[in-house]
Amino acid sequence: MSRQLAPPVLSDAPLAPGLYLVATPIGNLRDITLRALDVLAGCDVLLAEDTRVSGKLLAAYAISKRLQRYDEHVADRETPRILERLEAGERIALVSDAGTPMVSDPGLRLAQAAIAAGLPVFPIPGASAALAALTLAGLPTDRFLFAGFPPTKTAARRTFFEELANVRATLIFYEGASRVADSLADMAAVFGPRPGAVARELTKLYETCVRGPLDELAADPRFEAPKGEIVILVGPGEDEIASAADAETALREAMTRLPLGEAASEVAKALGLSRKDLYRQALAMKAAG
Repeated sequence: MSRQLAPPVLSDAPLAPGLYLVATPIGNLRDITLRALDVLAGCDVLLAEDTRVSGKLLAAYAISKRLQRYDEHVADRETPRILERLEAGERIALVSDAGTPMVSDPGLRLAQAAIAAGLPVFPIPGASAALAALTLAGLPTDRFLFAGFPPTKTAARRTFFEELANVRATLIFYEGASRVADSLADMAAVFGPRPGAVARELTKLYETCVRGPLDELAADPRFEAPKGEIVILVGPGEDEIASAADAETALREAMTRLPLGEAASEVAKALGLSRKDLYRQALAMKAAG
C-alpha cells in the first residue's frame, strides 16, 4: 500500500483541451512537479503504460482519476478513439511508468497522430533518468547524445557502438540489469579507454554512481548482476576533445582572412569535420566577438 504524501495546493484554472505529455518521478515520488499534479487532477482521462503503477502515484497525492491503459500492445486499436475524443475537446494526459513519455517509453505514435491532426499537444516536463545521470556522472555536458537501449545480441551491439564511436559528445545509454556487464565489455572494446559512469537506481534509496575508465568499469564485479534501473554514460575520448579545441583554433585563424563560409569550408576539409557545424560555430564566435 502506497504512503500518501502531503496534499499539494493545486491550481483552480481549468485545463485547455488537448493531449498532455506528463513526466512522472523515476523513483522518488516527490519529484513530481506542481504543474504535473494540476494536469493529473484536471484531465478527463489519464492514459498510462501500466495503470497499477500510475494508480500508486495518484493515490500518493490523493488524486482520483479514470485510468486507461495505453502501450504498444493497444496503440493500433486505441489511437483513433483517443483522437476522436481529443477532437471533441477532451483533456487527455499521457504518462509512462516513470520519467518522460516517449524517451524510451510509449506514446510517440499517439503524439505524432495528434500533431498530424492539428490537435493541441502540451509537454509537461519533469524527471528524466538520462538527464539525472548526466548531471551526476561528472562527464562533459556541453554536448550529449541519448542513444537509448543497445541491441541485445553481441554482434549487433558492437556494430551499434561502432556507429557512435566518432560522435563528439557524451553518450547516454539505458540498459537492462542482466546485460550491463556485456554492454560494458563491448563498450570498452569499441570505445577504448574513455571515461564512463554507471548510474543505478537514480533518486531511490540505493542510488549509486560509479565513475572510471570503461575497462575498469567492465571489470568491476559489482556490475556482473546488478539490480535496478541502469544508465551507462560514455564520455568523449581525449582525441575528440582535442579535435574540438583544434577546430576552434583553426576556425578562429581562418576567420581573420576569409569570409565565414570559406573559413568553415577550409577547416572542414583540413580536419575532416562537418562544414555545416563549423559554419554555425563561426557564426556563434562572430556574434560573441
